[in-house]
Amino acid sequence: MIWDNLRIALQAILANKMRSILTTLGIIIGVAAVIGVVSIVQGLNFLIASNLEGVGVTYIMVFPRQDLQDPELAGREVTLTYEDGLAIMERSNALAYFNPIFFRGEQTRSGRRRHPTTLLGVGPFHQEVSNHWVDQGRFFSDLDMQRHSPVCLIGTKIVEELDLEEPILGTSLIVGGSSFTVVGIMEQQGEMFGQSQDDLVMIPFTTARDIYGANAFKQLRLDFQAKDAESVEMAKDQMIEILRRRHRLPDDIKNDFQVLLQEELLNTTGSILGAVTQVVGGVVSIALLVGGIGIMNIMLVSVTERTREIGVRKAVGARRADVLVQFLIEAVTLSLLGGFVGVLGGWGLGVLVAKMIPGFPPAHVPIWAVALGFGFAAVVGIVFGTYPAAKAAALDPIEALRYE
Repeated sequence: MIWDNLRIALQAILANKMRSILTTLGIIIGVAAVIGVVSIVQGLNFLIASNLEGVGVTYIMVFPRQDLQDPELAGREVTLTYEDGLAIMERSNALAYFNPIFFRGEQTRSGRRRHPTTLLGVGPFHQEVSNHWVDQGRFFSDLDMQRHSPVCLIGTKIVEELDLEEPILGTSLIVGGSSFTVVGIMEQQGEMFGQSQDDLVMIPFTTARDIYGANAFKQLRLDFQAKDAESVEMAKDQMIEILRRRHRLPDDIKNDFQVLLQEELLNTTGSILGAVTQVVGGVVSIALLVGGIGIMNIMLVSVTERTREIGVRKAVGARRADVLVQFLIEAVTLSLLGGFVGVLGGWGLGVLVAKMIPGFPPAHVPIWAVALGFGFAAVVGIVFGTYPAAKAAALDPIEALRYE
């Protein structure tokens, strides 16, 4: 009986193609919007998660925290120094590596070509902590760090922008006002949010401190790797205790630093992107409501047009439940067809938007999003198709046969 009703429903839909398209337009727009947003957000979430997972579950990041709403913190100088990192490594038994990072925008120059880039002053364990390794050449040696050597590592974007010719290793670059010798080229990382992660120059941390002075190194980012996954929480607690003592923070004052674990970073980005999805989902639910009203309206028209058909079916023995199921299947079929078109349209929209934004990650449509789209469509068809179906089932067969 279900297959017969499905066949009848498809015949009714195909008999009024334009009316069916206009009826399902709200469903199509609603489902397409949901799938499009989910595909973009999930693609972004997938990229962020991949980058964070690349540094491992033992990755810990510490950075200065200025809370302007806290009078105690707003009125004091917030610092996070290399010495803080050394103190943490000395007193904590849960950490394996430490890497101080100094950021600065600088101009690079080779010959007549110039290019603005990001300069990083890093420690000897940068590769182990960030999981970003040298592709060609070598990393900084202990001797480079001790002698404060004027050497640098560059990203592939620098090679491209400055049009460096082979052999690149041994080439001299002017970064800011200082000359450096290239000793290595880092692995290519690609782009994120339209920004190249390979557009960087790295120099030894000790060299950077000599050039820019101690005052520029009062607010660093300190990266760590714990010994193992089980030591991460203990390492975080030890860091907080050590830094609060070094910064002489009373018990009633909040931390002037932030300690973030890889899992917390993932949860934070996931919750932000999830909130965006929920807000957009709430907005597009209006389109689904409009689509549902359209389906109910057209099904009421269909019941009126097929009154005599209903009367004939009941006269030859059809029960009320049979008529109810027939029109309910027709409403759900109409809604699911709109959902199918909406899923395809939303996927295409997500792919198109992702490609239009430079460096944006590819759209990713998870199975649960497709199921969600069809689920929305099915629920709308059932909810808004029940009343017309019940009205058709309640028709008196004699009155229906007399209907003109």
